Amino acid sequence: MAAVFLVTLYEYSPLFYIALVSVCFLVTSALVLGWFGLGVPVILRNSEETESSTRVLKKRMRQVKNPFGLEIPNPAAASVTRGVTLTPDCLEDCVLTCYWGCNVQKFHEALQKHVYCFRIKTPQALEDALYNEYLYKQQHFIKKNDKAEKYCQLPEDAQVVDFGPVPRARYPLVALLTLADEEDREIYDIIAMVAVIHIPDESYRLSCRILYQYLLLAQGQYHDLKQLFMSANSPAPSSSDTFPGESSTDTGLLEKAGLAGDEQELQEENSKDCVVCQNGPVNWVLLPCRHTCLCDGCIRYFQQCPMCRQFVQESFPLCSKKERDEDESTRV
Repeated sequence: MAAVFLVTLYEYSPLFYIALVSVCFLVTSALVLGWFGLGVPVILRNSEETESSTRVLKKRMRQVKNPFGLEIPNPAAASVTRGVTLTPDCLEDCVLTCYWGCNVQKFHEALQKHVYCFRIKTPQALEDALYNEYLYKQQHFIKKNDKAEKYCQLPEDAQVVDFGPVPRARYPLVALLTLADEEDREIYDIIAMVAVIHIPDESYRLSCRILYQYLLLAQGQYHDLKQLFMSANSPAPSSSDTFPGESSTDTGLLEKAGLAGDEQELQEENSKDCVVCQNGPVNWVLLPCRHTCLCDGCIRYFQQCPMCRQFVQESFPLCSKKERDEDESTRV
């Protein structure tokens, strides 16, 4: 019926028929070329379309205060026979408990018990969850803001010179930080921090380092604390300051967020510029690669990390705009 109508229309008005065919051709061409967002090249789009199409999912964050801090001031001098020195930095009075030769399986079962059974708020709670599957325990009381070094060593009668070949059944050292005052446990969301520390021995001479850090929350969750890859314009550190396999490349230094020393403050001030515009301060962490290299203005234009080209699944800011404005006003 429609065909008969078009033929009749063509006999009386061929110009109208030609115009109709032309309109159909233009609509089809527009769909093919993607003028309605179906795969049009980025170079053909305006800036607003580019910004909206490349926006990645922003992770919802909740700010909490971590009362615990732990560092190894001299990792090169640590060993199973000589012991290790730890430097805690806590906002409240805390207890540092070190477990030598902690059973790997029992340790991870203890973390699951924190989620499903009971909360690990005290050293005794962790020991009950471990079923005392460790070789030796040392304990130190840490005063608020006390940064004195604490020395941990196996006793000579333990006669332990190594923990066997990899994969091992025991962690060399597990350090637990818990709040000493019960009232403080009601204030903080984070009630304990556990650090798994590798200590070099005769079988495995990899230098001393913190392998894992877990933050235990009062609500029954625990989170694995991971390092961020911060952008930097400064030269790479010397080999004495880095662990094997962790030396920085020409585009980045591996740093722990929020744990920088005062002596590096000037150096870090020169390394916080966005790697793209070189103007705004770095603020956004890209996941899953954990590169921290973009400012608030450039984050909206990237689906791939500019450092490693990995696709960005999520991102989150180190601090909100309100916090930065308050910090700048305080400095002024």
